[in-house]
Amino acid sequence: MLKNKPIHHDGHAIDTLIGPQVTIQGDLVFSGGLYVEGRIHGKVIAEEGERAVLTLAEQGRIEGEVQVPVVILNGQLQGDVYAAERVELAAKARVTGNVHYKIVEMRAGATLTGRLIHVDAETAVAPVATLVASSG
Repeated sequence: MLKNKPIHHDGHAIDTLIGPQVTIQGDLVFSGGLYVEGRIHGKVIAEEGERAVLTLAEQGRIEGEVQVPVVILNGQLQGDVYAAERVELAAKARVTGNVHYKIVEMRAGATLTGRLIHVDAETAVAPVATLVASSG
């Protein structure tokens, strides 16, 4: 966490910073503003019912699924994105995976290898895997 007072970047408060020398192995659950300059190998998930914004800096990289209401990408992301509110793909964004969104903004230069899928806010969450027991 950053001191007591959050820093602001592009109008969004940054409560947590993952610096360029940091690599996280495993899932990350957060609320508030998360700014990623390093690497995350695992899911990035916002706490349910909490305000959350993920900003992936140009040098940042995420390999895993993202489930956050507001997602701002300018780095590399490999995995599906589920954004209940908004996704912004900045000029340096490189996304490999499907992007589920309510509102999307894509700047010239951003690349997406996958599909843009418009969904209602209620359905912009990752599908829950179900196990089906087969009778033998």
